[in-house]
Amino acid sequence: MTQHKGTHAMIKRGSFLMGAISGIAVVANTQHVFARALADATLPGLPGASDRVLVLVNLQGGNDGLNCVVPHGDPSYYRLRPSLAVPQNDVLAIDAHLGLNPTMRSMKALHDRGMVAIVQGVGYPKPDHSHFRSTEIWQTAVPDRYEHTGWLGRYLDEANLPKRNLFNGVALAQVLPEALVATKADVPAVAQLSGYGLVSDRNAVARRTYGELVRDNRFPFQSPYLAHVAEIEDHAQRGSEELPKLVAGYKTDASYPATPLGRSLALAAQIVGSNIGTRVLYVQHGSFDTHVNQKATQDRLLGELSDALGAFYQDLAAHGNDKRVLTMTFSEFGRRIAQNANSGTDHGEASPLFLVGGGVKGGVYGALPDLGQTNMGNLRFTTDFRQVYATVLERWLGRPSAGVLGGAFGTLPVLA
Repeated sequence: MTQHKGTHAMIKRGSFLMGAISGIAVVANTQHVFARALADATLPGLPGASDRVLVLVNLQGGNDGLNCVVPHGDPSYYRLRPSLAVPQNDVLAIDAHLGLNPTMRSMKALHDRGMVAIVQGVGYPKPDHSHFRSTEIWQTAVPDRYEHTGWLGRYLDEANLPKRNLFNGVALAQVLPEALVATKADVPAVAQLSGYGLVSDRNAVARRTYGELVRDNRFPFQSPYLAHVAEIEDHAQRGSEELPKLVAGYKTDASYPATPLGRSLALAAQIVGSNIGTRVLYVQHGSFDTHVNQKATQDRLLGELSDALGAFYQDLAAHGNDKRVLTMTFSEFGRRIAQNANSGTDHGEASPLFLVGGGVKGGVYGALPDLGQTNMGNLRFTTDFRQVYATVLERWLGRPSAGVLGGAFGTLPVLA
């Protein structure tokens, strides 16, 4: 597929760490010059798009797709994984070919209600097997060069969302993920509401002194970025004060698992249900880097993912929000087809991802994994991940995707 690159000028930028209390970081973006030719209008024909929310779930470490969405109808799967394959009788069968890992009963229940789309064989050309580089590629949506903004950060920059809203995007994480790095939008990283704030809040004198310096413009040095830093500090300070108040009236209506992911999705439901204008939420789960004794680790993590998503959509439905929230999973790569000598799997390439929600057309999309036609022992990708991103941007968030993704990519028929 050919990409048409737009030219842009950018000063290298990074995330500005404002501080932390009890390990809870508040991260916002520095703002620099970034010129990009992107359309302004919301796409026509998408009623309700302005009220929709995307929840991005990062399955960190490289989730093994073959033991997650199991090709139980393919004898090669059992031949190549003599001790690691999921027994056929244990698979939560979707059809004669595929099924889910037996720990994913809540996800199977959502699937049976038509709320889960499974996209097979997702990847990108010339895949990188490094955790760091492949994660960066997935989060920036630029496989062939280094990019300093994330795909959702670029969306937030150009989506014409209210600038006064400090929570258009929120990362439920200790630090800001690259996917949400922007040039104009400040995105807070909030691991939990308890302790969310600035380090300077612990020192009233320091806070007052800094505020006076900003107010009177009496810094001991000059920099063209001081105004940006002051604005970011102001946003982070106000955000740490406002968010707990804005979501305080929400009543959770589900029993979430007592796991980090369960707590993150409970807070995500609280933010969505409080109607504070958030369009994008990011959470993470893992690590799925299962080189050794994979079964116990991956089964536990997949069960936690499934149970947390089940509770999340129960909670959303109780508040009438299940149809306005789309959850998408991703992982930096899949694992190799054959098991290794340590009852695990090594870094691979293509893998499935999930789209979950009341606006999904449930089912399996893309080609079945072909365990006979491989790329040096790895599954060949059959769906470019930027097609999934284009689908989410255009058919869910109602925004043109070409400017955000740096080219035109076809969409998938996975959304109602």
